[in-house]
Amino acid sequence: MWISPPLPGARHDMGAAREHGIIDALTEHDIPAAADTAYQGAGPTVAVPHRRRRKDPDTGRFRPLSHNQREVNAAHSRRRGPGERVNAELKNWKILRKIRSSPNRAGQLIAAVQTLMIVNT
Repeated sequence: MWISPPLPGARHDMGAAREHGIIDALTEHDIPAAADTAYQGAGPTVAVPHRRRRKDPDTGRFRPLSHNQREVNAAHSRRRGPGERVNAELKNWKILRKIRSSPNRAGQLIAAVQTLMIVNT
Protein backbone atom coordinates (compact mmCIF):
# COMPACT_ATOMS: atom_id res chain seq x y z
CA MET A 1 0.00 0.00 0.00
CA TRP A 2 1.36 3.40 -0.97
CA ILE A 3 -0.12 6.88 -0.81
CA SER A 4 1.46 9.59 -2.90
CA PRO A 5 2.53 12.89 -1.42
CA PRO A 6 0.24 15.80 -2.32
CA LEU A 7 0.81 17.66 -5.57
CA PRO A 8 0.19 21.37 -6.00
CA GLY A 9 -2.85 22.38 -8.03
CA ALA A 10 -5.46 20.21 -9.68
CA ARG A 11 -4.17 16.96 -11.18
CA HIS A 12 -6.00 14.22 -13.03
CA ASP A 13 -5.48 10.77 -11.48
CA MET A 14 -3.50 9.52 -14.48
CA GLY A 15 -1.34 12.66 -14.56
CA ALA A 16 -0.50 12.33 -10.87
CA ALA A 17 0.29 8.62 -11.27
CA ARG A 18 2.62 9.36 -14.18
CA GLU A 19 4.27 12.25 -12.33
CA HIS A 20 5.04 9.98 -9.36
CA GLY A 21 6.29 7.21 -11.67
CA ILE A 22 3.62 4.72 -10.61
CA ILE A 23 2.63 3.67 -14.13
CA ASP A 24 6.26 3.14 -15.20
CA ALA A 25 7.05 1.17 -12.03
CA LEU A 26 4.04 -1.12 -12.47
CA THR A 27 4.99 -1.81 -16.08
CA GLU A 28 8.73 -2.23 -15.40
CA HIS A 29 8.20 -4.73 -12.58
CA ASP A 30 5.13 -6.38 -14.19
CA ILE A 31 2.93 -5.67 -11.14
CA PRO A 32 -0.79 -6.15 -11.77
CA ALA A 33 -3.08 -3.38 -10.54
CA ALA A 34 -6.85 -2.78 -10.60
CA ALA A 35 -7.88 0.80 -11.32
CA ASP A 36 -10.95 2.78 -12.30
CA THR A 37 -11.73 4.01 -15.81
CA ALA A 38 -9.62 7.15 -15.31
CA TYR A 39 -6.56 4.95 -15.86
CA GLN A 40 -7.46 3.70 -19.34
CA GLY A 41 -4.31 3.58 -21.43
CA ALA A 42 -2.06 3.17 -18.37
CA GLY A 43 -0.45 0.03 -19.72
CA PRO A 44 -0.83 -3.74 -19.83
CA THR A 45 -0.49 -4.28 -16.07
CA VAL A 46 -3.30 -1.88 -15.11
CA ALA A 47 -6.73 -3.51 -15.38
CA VAL A 48 -9.68 -1.17 -15.91
CA PRO A 49 -13.38 -2.01 -16.33
CA HIS A 50 -15.09 -2.11 -19.72
CA ARG A 51 -16.92 1.04 -20.75
CA ARG A 52 -19.94 1.45 -22.98
CA ARG A 53 -18.21 3.30 -25.78
CA ARG A 54 -19.90 2.71 -29.09
CA LYS A 55 -23.17 4.42 -29.87
CA ASP A 56 -25.83 2.64 -31.81
CA PRO A 57 -26.22 4.61 -35.07
CA ASP A 58 -29.98 3.96 -35.15
CA THR A 59 -30.88 5.03 -31.61
CA GLY A 60 -27.95 7.30 -30.71
CA ARG A 61 -27.64 5.50 -27.37
CA PHE A 62 -24.65 3.64 -26.00
CA ARG A 63 -24.75 -0.06 -26.74
CA PRO A 64 -25.09 -2.25 -23.64
CA LEU A 65 -22.16 -4.34 -22.50
CA SER A 66 -22.14 -8.02 -23.37
CA HIS A 67 -22.72 -10.63 -20.67
CA ASN A 68 -18.99 -11.46 -20.56
CA GLN A 69 -18.05 -7.77 -20.23
CA ARG A 70 -20.50 -7.36 -17.34
CA GLU A 71 -18.98 -10.44 -15.64
CA VAL A 72 -15.46 -9.02 -16.06
CA ASN A 73 -16.63 -5.68 -14.59
CA ALA A 74 -18.24 -7.47 -11.63
CA ALA A 75 -15.00 -9.37 -10.90
CA HIS A 76 -13.06 -6.12 -11.24
CA SER A 77 -15.39 -4.40 -8.74
CA ARG A 78 -14.97 -7.25 -6.26
CA ARG A 79 -11.20 -6.85 -6.50
CA ARG A 80 -11.35 -3.09 -5.92
CA GLY A 81 -14.14 -3.21 -3.33
CA PRO A 82 -12.13 -3.44 -0.10
CA GLY A 83 -9.97 -0.43 -0.96
CA GLU A 84 -12.97 1.61 -2.06
CA ARG A 85 -14.82 0.82 1.19
CA VAL A 86 -11.80 1.85 3.25
CA ASN A 87 -11.50 5.15 1.37
CA ALA A 88 -15.20 5.83 1.87
CA GLU A 89 -14.91 5.06 5.58
CA LEU A 90 -11.88 7.32 6.00
CA LYS A 91 -13.86 10.25 4.59
CA ASN A 92 -16.19 9.97 7.60
CA TRP A 93 -13.41 10.21 10.16
CA LYS A 94 -13.38 13.64 11.76
CA ILE A 95 -9.83 13.13 12.99
CA LEU A 96 -8.54 13.25 9.42
CA ARG A 97 -10.35 16.53 8.75
CA LYS A 98 -8.83 18.13 11.82
CA ILE A 99 -5.40 16.53 11.81
CA ARG A 100 -3.15 18.17 14.36
CA SER A 101 0.13 16.49 13.53
CA SER A 102 2.43 17.56 10.73
CA PRO A 103 0.58 17.53 7.38
CA ASN A 104 3.67 15.87 5.90
CA ARG A 105 2.94 12.79 8.02
CA ALA A 106 -0.74 12.53 7.06
CA GLY A 107 0.03 10.23 4.13
CA GLN A 108 1.84 7.76 6.41
CA LEU A 109 -1.03 7.84 8.89
CA ILE A 110 -3.64 7.19 6.22
CA ALA A 111 -1.60 4.38 4.64
CA ALA A 112 -1.29 2.67 8.03
CA VAL A 113 -5.01 3.01 8.76
CA GLN A 114 -5.96 1.74 5.28
CA THR A 115 -3.69 -1.28 5.64
CA LEU A 116 -5.14 -2.17 9.04
CA MET A 117 -8.71 -1.75 7.83
CA ILE A 118 -8.18 -3.92 4.73
CA VAL A 119 -6.47 -6.66 6.75
CA ASN A 120 -9.36 -6.72 9.21
CA THR A 121 -12.07 -6.97 6.55
